[in-house]
Amino acid sequence: MSIIDRRLNPGGKSLANRQRFIRRARALVRRAVHDASAGRSIKDAGKGGDVVIPADGVHEPTLRRSSQGGSRDYLLPGNKKFSEGDNIQRPQSGGGGRGGDPSGDGEGEDDFRFALTAEEFLDLFLEDLELPDMAKREVAGEANFEWRRAGYTTSGSPSALSVSRTMRQSMSRRIALRRPKPAEIAELEEKAAAFAEDDQGAEAKAARDALATAKRRAKLIPFIDPIDVRYRRLEANPRPSAQAVMFCLMDVSGSMNEHMKDLAKRFYTLLYLFLKKRYKRVEVVFIRHTHVAQEVDEETFFYSRETGGTVVSTVLEAMKTVIDERFPPDVWNIYAAQASDGDNTSSDNPKAAALLTEVILPLCQYFAYVEVGDDEDRHPAMMQEMPTSLWRTYARVGEAVEYMAMKKVRHRRDIYPVFRELFSRESIAALGGA
Repeated sequence: MSIIDRRLNPGGKSLANRQRFIRRARALVRRAVHDASAGRSIKDAGKGGDVVIPADGVHEPTLRRSSQGGSRDYLLPGNKKFSEGDNIQRPQSGGGGRGGDPSGDGEGEDDFRFALTAEEFLDLFLEDLELPDMAKREVAGEANFEWRRAGYTTSGSPSALSVSRTMRQSMSRRIALRRPKPAEIAELEEKAAAFAEDDQGAEAKAARDALATAKRRAKLIPFIDPIDVRYRRLEANPRPSAQAVMFCLMDVSGSMNEHMKDLAKRFYTLLYLFLKKRYKRVEVVFIRHTHVAQEVDEETFFYSRETGGTVVSTVLEAMKTVIDERFPPDVWNIYAAQASDGDNTSSDNPKAAALLTEVILPLCQYFAYVEVGDDEDRHPAMMQEMPTSLWRTYARVGEAVEYMAMKKVRHRRDIYPVFRELFSRESIAALGGA
């Protein structure tokens, strides 16, 4: 049986050729995706588009004779410039070809522009990102299932037919019902043929009766009966799967201006996109805080205009409360990403440090702190930027643990690089989290 897939390729393009090209030039395409994403807005982060890769990266390697060394005989047409026996000088290198100077006389090629779908773009962009140390596994909730062999059944799909078990059942039934074998019938036919057709003797009649009985039994007892058919039975068994929760902790106090909030929201939007794309069983908890902290939904987290004073310890306490109520640390992989401008009530810093050191970090697989600031907040070359009070507090805590990372963001263009540094495999391995 031959199966021919006559479905049209998406967009009239060859899907097989596209995938083959991506595999061959994956490193170049991935680098181009990262470069293209740096200039995108958050709303366009998950969209496809065109990427540009060097023309040299799409040419297949070929074997050719080297132009250096060796003796060769050439047959060239005559002309007015050369005569027989003249030596022809070798052309100077660099006179043309691909990658030549576009302002010179040589030829060149434009860079190769390649269109990626949204799915392909996200796969390449998020390919080397991961949540570190996702080791705790449990069968709970919407667990994954794997199909295992569980004997045989008398009904099922034709694709699950077990030929060996069916033939075994057929043989057992034929032996139990004493169905005559073809060799036995052939032997009875020989015995019956030994007597004349008009012979009415007892032996001739017995031979003919035995042959008729054997043929009738062979006809009534089929070689394979529907009751012999057996299908492989598969049973769905729950498979332990890693389950994780990501806490998004954002400062929305009065010290966070619109630029800082925009940076924080862009970082969390990218984080949310990454989690939903790469993981099926990751819960996301959104907690906003001013001088009080509150768990909110996604819409409120990103678009509410609430403001107030700053007390960082409240968001850590709220996180601990949610963990105690819904996410037991012995079965959940717990992660946290906090964004703040670094401003905090001075009297609250010791409490925040104690909560982080003694309560939060022992429960977390990974804790990322992103400090946002004004793009105009630039310091003269001779002056060193003074760290904020919260940065100093967290830096002292982070010195004692390997799975806490801290980054600063001042401009929108820094969001993608910082995000990749926080969640790339290489960075996580350097921190000792993988």
